[in-house]
Amino acid sequence: METEGSLSILHVDDDAALGALVETYLERDDSGLDCTVTTETNPETALSLIRSSETNFDCIVSDYDMPEMNGIDFLEAIRETHPELPVLLFSGEETGDVAAEIIQAGVTDYLKKSVGTDQYTSLIRRVEHAVDSDGSFETGNEVKLSGVGVIGTDERFERVGETYASYYGYESEELVGKHWSELHPSNEVQHIRTHVIPAVRSGGKWTGQSKGLRPDETTFTESKMVTALEDGRMLIAVDEIDDSGLAEQE
Repeated sequence: METEGSLSILHVDDDAALGALVETYLERDDSGLDCTVTTETNPETALSLIRSSETNFDCIVSDYDMPEMNGIDFLEAIRETHPELPVLLFSGEETGDVAAEIIQAGVTDYLKKSVGTDQYTSLIRRVEHAVDSDGSFETGNEVKLSGVGVIGTDERFERVGETYASYYGYESEELVGKHWSELHPSNEVQHIRTHVIPAVRSGGKWTGQSKGLRPDETTFTESKMVTALEDGRMLIAVDEIDDSGLAEQE
């Protein structure tokens, strides 16, 4: 029975067994999440539920790889009628493989499926965070973020897109294993350590501008968004800003 003030969550995954597990873990009394979960295996049916005047969901949890439509297509269909509804991808896809799509489509958050019960504990925390958010990654107004990289808990790159690497003058495979600080001037490294990383690790997101450093010691201005992923990793999205005129003045 749904209690007053409880959250209404829709979980969409073509794996019915997983849907049952998600429902069980999220609705448990000791989950800390007062909610009722509706499970659906067909995204088209899920869209009908979302758009129905008789339902009002607080958060959508969706798989990425589904036979009828993938999670991004599903999200885009949701955004047509519910632009601020929190949508969390709970998927087996590698983060780096779908990161660019995640940002461009406006997914609220992403959690990679894993083995064991810890993934459901993480999912509970992510649902809480998604409901408290504004419904999408905070990329800022008029900010284009086309290069994507993922940094591990050791602060070294795990996955790097070709566009991301090209901004810094590297091939993507050259950046895997490299520490993020090697891509910024020393004064910028200090700023990132002091202001950006603490905000992200506390569960927030950081959006702004910073300086990138190339192997030939030249620098460039970048738009940047940094957000937390599961297990302490960070997703970084960047785009180069053409400020040649400003650089000459400085």
